[in-house]
Amino acid sequence: MSETVRTRPDGSAQKPSEAYDTALLDLDGVVYAGGEAIEHAVESLGVARAGGMHLAYVTNNALRTPETVADHLTRLGVPAEPGDVITAAQAVARLIAEQVPAGSRVLVIGGEGLKVALRERGLEPVDSVDDDPAAVVQGYGGPELAWGRLAEATFAVARGVPWFASNTDLTIPTSRGISPGNGAAVEVVRMATGASPQVAGKPQPPMHRETILRTGARRPLVVGDRLDTDIEGAHVGGVDSLLVLTGVTTAAQLLAAEPKYRPTYVAADLRGLLEPQPEVVPVAAAEGRADGFACGGWVASVREGVLHLEGDGTDPLDGLRALCAAAWTEAGAEAGTADAEKALARLGLS
Repeated sequence: MSETVRTRPDGSAQKPSEAYDTALLDLDGVVYAGGEAIEHAVESLGVARAGGMHLAYVTNNALRTPETVADHLTRLGVPAEPGDVITAAQAVARLIAEQVPAGSRVLVIGGEGLKVALRERGLEPVDSVDDDPAAVVQGYGGPELAWGRLAEATFAVARGVPWFASNTDLTIPTSRGISPGNGAAVEVVRMATGASPQVAGKPQPPMHRETILRTGARRPLVVGDRLDTDIEGAHVGGVDSLLVLTGVTTAAQLLAAEPKYRPTYVAADLRGLLEPQPEVVPVAAAEGRADGFACGGWVASVREGVLHLEGDGTDPLDGLRALCAAAWTEAGAEAGTADAEKALARLGLS
């Protein structure tokens, strides 16, 4: 059976916080950046929780323990328990435990969150290839990660020790800008050895499995800022997604997304959980305009490879939703290539 290709964001008369039982929220770039709450996040999550939505925090960052993350969220004004936090460290620890004997030693290139997750699975974290590990695992180790730790991983992988990675995010958002993520460190070892790790984190299936096992979600909504982890992870898991534009994804990248990166809904920030999603509707060609798509007073179309935006809408996000429909329909099952520069400039989103 061929897969249905998404060609426009969905509309919904019901608020996502009411339509879904659980929000599977990414953290960096969604709830906070550089440790500080993103605007509107605390208030929006409070209203969603009060309305009965279960909030779960799903992060590829393997540095911190669930207890540390929950404490951080609570200090920001988002009350959370350790059981509300699901990390890539937990997902990769389960993956390793399924493949090595109980009590095995695991060479850890990462932080405390990874070590705690391994111990929970009955595995023993070690620091050196000389400890004869049964596996080596890489997770985000923070800005202080020493070059020698990458060398230690390289030695182990070169000897044939099974290699795992919590995630392969190349970047991570911070209050000062975009910083290298765990994926950048994984690439160093990959280039030195020619090997490839088993990856547990988003968008890979082990992370989705870990999340559903721990939350018991029946109708989850993935909420994230990254097309290549959050949105693709939702696609892999067969669940709906909400992209918020508070992190690394730009409007231009969204318009150019191939099908596995196209979200169900689009919002400026987490207030999108509390608002019905406007419908994008097809409109017939008019004089000087091709067939297009309308949303909130905006009409978008593609003519000769260029995205055009007309109308008098007041919400730039409605214009972006219409542009998504025009660009994705034009691209079909491929990545979009239509020139969107002028259309996005009109919305102030270039």
